[in-house]
Amino acid sequence: MAIKVLMVCLGNICRSPLAEGILQSKVNSDTIYVDSAGTGSYHLGNTPDRRSIAVGRKYNIDISKQRCRKFTAQDFKDFDLIYVMDRSNYKNVIALAPNDDEIAKVNLLLDGIDSEWKEVPDPYYDVEEGFEHVFHLIDEACNGIAKKLKAK
Repeated sequence: MAIKVLMVCLGNICRSPLAEGILQSKVNSDTIYVDSAGTGSYHLGNTPDRRSIAVGRKYNIDISKQRCRKFTAQDFKDFDLIYVMDRSNYKNVIALAPNDDEIAKVNLLLDGIDSEWKEVPDPYYDVEEGFEHVFHLIDEACNGIAKKLKAK
C-alpha cells in the first residue's frame, strides 16, 4: 500500500501544486502517492498559476494538468502525511482535524530544512523571481521528505 502525502497552501495554485510536482519527481509513484489542496476555495477546478507552471517546466516538472481542490476533513482519513506551506494554513487545516492523531499528521513543509525561512512565502502577488525562490525552498524540503519516505 502506498504512503499518501498531501501538500497544502491557500489557493492550491502556486505553492502546493509545485510541492506536489516536485515531490512526485523524487519518489517512486508505485509506493508514494502525492496530491495537493488549498484551504481556500478561490480557484476550484483551475490549473496552477501560469508562473508556477513556468518555473516547474524550467526544472522539467510538469504541473499543468493538476486541478485546484479544497482541503476537507476527509483528507485526514485519506492521507498519511500532510505538509502545509505556512502557519495560517496549519491553523486552517488542524481546525478540521477530528482528533490529536490526525493533527499529528500535519507539519510545516520547511520544518525539516536548515533555513532562515520557516514558512514558504506566497508568491501570488510577487514577480517571477518570487516563484523561483519558492521553487528552491520547496525543492530543498522535498529532498528531505523524499529521503525519509524512502527509508520507511
